[in-house]
Amino acid sequence: MNSLPVGETFALGLLAYTVGAFASLASWRRPALARHLCCGSAVAGAVLEGCAAILGLLQGTPVRWSISSGVPLFAYSFSYDALAGFLNLTLAILVAAVAIYSFSYLKEFEGRRNIGIFGLLFHLLLLSLTIVFTSANAFLFLIAWEVMALAAYGLVTFYHEDPEARRAGLLYIIMAHMDVGCLLLGFALLTQASGSAEFASFHLAAAGLSSSHQAAAFVLFFLGFSIKAGVIPFHIWLPAAHPVAPSNISSLLSGIVIKTGIYGMARIFFDALGVLPAWAGVTVLILGVVSAVLGVLYALMEHDLKRLLAYHSIENIGIILMGLGSALIFRVTGHPQLAAVALIAAMFHTINHAIFKCLLFLGAGSVLHSTGTRNMEKLGGLIRPMPVTAFCFLIGAVAISGLPPLNGFVSEWLTYQSLLAGFGATGGLTRILFPIAGSMLALTGALAAACFVKAFAITFLALPRGAESSRVHEAPRSMLVGMGWLTLACAFLGLGATWFLPVFDAMTEQLLGMRVGASLITSNGLVLSVGTPHGGTVSTAIIGIGLLILLVPTAFLVSRGARRFVRTRGPTWDCGLPGLSDDNEYTATAFSKALRMIFSALYQPRREIQAVFDVSPYYPKEIHFESEIEPTFEKRLYAPLQDLILWFSTRMRAVQAGSVHAYLAYIFITLVVLLILVSRQ
Repeated sequence: MNSLPVGETFALGLLAYTVGAFASLASWRRPALARHLCCGSAVAGAVLEGCAAILGLLQGTPVRWSISSGVPLFAYSFSYDALAGFLNLTLAILVAAVAIYSFSYLKEFEGRRNIGIFGLLFHLLLLSLTIVFTSANAFLFLIAWEVMALAAYGLVTFYHEDPEARRAGLLYIIMAHMDVGCLLLGFALLTQASGSAEFASFHLAAAGLSSSHQAAAFVLFFLGFSIKAGVIPFHIWLPAAHPVAPSNISSLLSGIVIKTGIYGMARIFFDALGVLPAWAGVTVLILGVVSAVLGVLYALMEHDLKRLLAYHSIENIGIILMGLGSALIFRVTGHPQLAAVALIAAMFHTINHAIFKCLLFLGAGSVLHSTGTRNMEKLGGLIRPMPVTAFCFLIGAVAISGLPPLNGFVSEWLTYQSLLAGFGATGGLTRILFPIAGSMLALTGALAAACFVKAFAITFLALPRGAESSRVHEAPRSMLVGMGWLTLACAFLGLGATWFLPVFDAMTEQLLGMRVGASLITSNGLVLSVGTPHGGTVSTAIIGIGLLILLVPTAFLVSRGARRFVRTRGPTWDCGLPGLSDDNEYTATAFSKALRMIFSALYQPRREIQAVFDVSPYYPKEIHFESEIEPTFEKRLYAPLQDLILWFSTRMRAVQAGSVHAYLAYIFITLVVLLILVSRQ
């Protein structure tokens, strides 16, 4: 296939995003026009970039092109290979949904907020993400990475009058500059070893890297990409930043921006650094387990719907890291086929999480749009006035819980199979690590299901709580269409998993030299099997057909039986006791109390009960209950680190004495030290 259509379509997509950025800004005085230009350009760019990604994946061979900068080290070079195409396809799916959703969502900004500035930042984010995934040069990659961070900062602080948004933005930009500092040092090491900033030169020079240089590069890149992905303990910015951003932006931050960290790990660990030692894979696997378990445990304690979803992003990043870590271990221990299966599990969960997490954030945005609150304790009964939103949120909740037959189940099942296979394929302590990781993944899945029973039930079921949920309405049509697009994607990637898996063949061949997608699918094309001695088989398509067969006659019998009785309307589950109110409902606090007690060693809960008495101390008029859990990482890790930095900064003030003579002495001493170091080389 000619490479020209891929490059042209890719360039047209970038042009659409560029036009959207400047057209939105130019029409900022006409909010309705700015809104349509912003969303329309994003839809056009998503369609074009999606077509380019599909063409690139079908073509199989990388497409490369470069724009000269006049300095060989700083060339603006692009590469559209299987990995880049896969991430750009994920980005295009999400952008199309978010842009359609935003046609109505941004309408409430008119006359209140500057849609032109929003459109500029939004399209800069899309441009930078696209370039991050297709950069073939470290210099261009870092430029796009920094633009992405700055655009995301502007969008996180878009509600700048809110102190919470300003604090979250400050924390985000600090962590973003920490991660780019690590990446800069890592790329400097690889550039020194290869003599070029091109990713292709890193691949060629990987075999000549010393073990110490390889280890140092791995640590730097893993730190940098882990901060961006929100891996524990570098996660503190994520639950602070994602809830305060506009909901359409929250969906992109959680759906695709944090996936740049996963993309970077896949690009560097499997391509640029050569075969990494086993300890590197073990490190990735262990931090993946920790992030998955702690992420879902902290999510269970949240009553803010968007913060709950943000913590679940940490959990799912942990699941992805389990797959990546397993692939790195299998690669170094001589099991390339298992490495390919684990890599497919990780990348499949990457696109699955992007889709169902974007769907859930858009659903939360619809709830916030209609009720004006993110606090689940003030919500309830929304399934009646918002049935479509409730259905889409339910599909996302089932998918993120890893239940069949939706997409989250398939990628988590593949991850389970990889971890189970690791027990028989490795030795030593690593052999024990795999079943432990598998059991922790099972625990994570169970806790995630419990968490989304809480999130859906408290928000959408029972009776309305207070004024926030008693005067609500369904989301506008374009918001429903955006959520519906992602709902269909969840169903397609689950029921049609056997059709989609061959897409990963080009990626596994590029990174591992193996094509295993076809071997995972049985001859009838409906059943998945990893082919390991203790592995199982599963078919989401057959499960889906079975559920349909059960549901159709059940619905028929229920509707037929309903005609025999006189229909009367009454409260649901009132147990024959009329007059039940929202005071009788389960609260989010009560739902999660049992788990708060079981894991009290982690949560360190604190509660305070205050009674207000009227006449007698035996007859309280009001009782106020307040409960909170300890922010462990903020209190135990980051607060002492902050104190240390402030102490060191205070001591360093003496260096800045205000004396010109002292500054000249510093320069002289530095020059002497540099001359001594150069003379010894």
